[in-house]
Amino acid sequence: MSIVAIVGRPNVGKSTLFNRLVGMRQAIVDEVAGVTRDRHYGTSDWNGREFSVIDTGGYAVNSDDVFEDEIRKQVLLAIEESDLILFMCDVNTGITDYDNSIADILRRTNKPVIVAVNKVDTGDKMFDIHQFHAFGLGEPWAIASANGSGTGDLLDKVIEMLPPEEIKREEVKDLPHIAIVGKPNVGKSSLTNALLGEERNIVTPVAGTTRDSISSYYNKFGHEFMLVDTAGLRKKNRVKEDLEFYSVMRSIRAIEYSDVCILMVDAKDSIEQQDLSIFNLIIRNRKGCVIVVNKWDTIQDKESNSMKEFTKTIMDKIAPFNDIPIIFTSVINKQRILDVLNQAARVYLNRKRRVTTSKLNDAMLPEIENHPPPAIKGKYVKIKYVTQLSTPSPAFAFFCNLPQYVREDYKRFLENKLRSKFDFCGVPLQIFLRQK
Repeated sequence: MSIVAIVGRPNVGKSTLFNRLVGMRQAIVDEVAGVTRDRHYGTSDWNGREFSVIDTGGYAVNSDDVFEDEIRKQVLLAIEESDLILFMCDVNTGITDYDNSIADILRRTNKPVIVAVNKVDTGDKMFDIHQFHAFGLGEPWAIASANGSGTGDLLDKVIEMLPPEEIKREEVKDLPHIAIVGKPNVGKSSLTNALLGEERNIVTPVAGTTRDSISSYYNKFGHEFMLVDTAGLRKKNRVKEDLEFYSVMRSIRAIEYSDVCILMVDAKDSIEQQDLSIFNLIIRNRKGCVIVVNKWDTIQDKESNSMKEFTKTIMDKIAPFNDIPIIFTSVINKQRILDVLNQAARVYLNRKRRVTTSKLNDAMLPEIENHPPPAIKGKYVKIKYVTQLSTPSPAFAFFCNLPQYVREDYKRFLENKLRSKFDFCGVPLQIFLRQK
């Protein structure tokens, strides 16, 4: 899947455009410059073509603000890692020194760039966009991201300039694709090397040694699959880049083209916000997941219930979806490495599981009868039957008379019952209520 990065100086409307492209109010929008500090990632679809969208912070130079220094690094990384760059400007302020600084960087890249001039919400402002030809980055596009004006034409241009979609993977064999993901320096490459029995990937104690996704064919111990380590050589002078943004950028592609993700976390750090960001990417893409707690051998003063307490901590943080295998390993000592493979294979089969309509109704209708949806405003919901949809990951449609009155907590009840009746461990489920 191609990556489109939205860049520009502070307060030109990047987050507003991001929200419109991904179809939800995910990024905080405010008149104050510099609101976007954390990165936002989403998926957009236009005319049948899907692509990832990255909302970057406002690029600023010669600033004393420590946050703006970090944002600047992340913007430069986004430019390097993306397939296409949307350079946003503000028609009301015209070209500023900040804009020229960004344009100078973009002219030196070999990436396609589209200049999007925002806040063109009246006809007389159309004449003001011609000044942006001065960047030398091609035809400027007039948009008003707040009301959507011009965004359709802009998206047509985006799709036209994106590189052709890659053939996702060879279909000679329908092999599981298992991606090893996680924040820097948790042992992803070490796990790959331990599984393959060779130094396939470079391993150093420097966080961020990994650079590109590497696929390796694996056929041992009764398992056969493609193993994707988000790894590769990275020059030492590049390790100054922002690690959180880097790890998520590199994880996006690996996650999207995988069936199951092995999320590695560091036992010394427990599970941090960065781990949760990657976990949420896995769930949003509806991939299977196995959590591997690595470097368990480095934890001192372990007690008999340490593993149980650590598991509870993880479960609390990833709730409500916590039906996930958690394995404690020491990759360097090759402890429980085979357990990781066995669980990944199990989750892959769970993700492919198809339950017949008759079995689903035999299992679920009695549970629904015993615990019907609560009445709302005197309306009683009656669920008639359930069936599994033909989607790549498990999704179920419950047909009823008043689907609009079924609350989210009851959907979670249905999901939990499905999990208790059938093995969907490690796999996100989708629950739909449809009109009978």
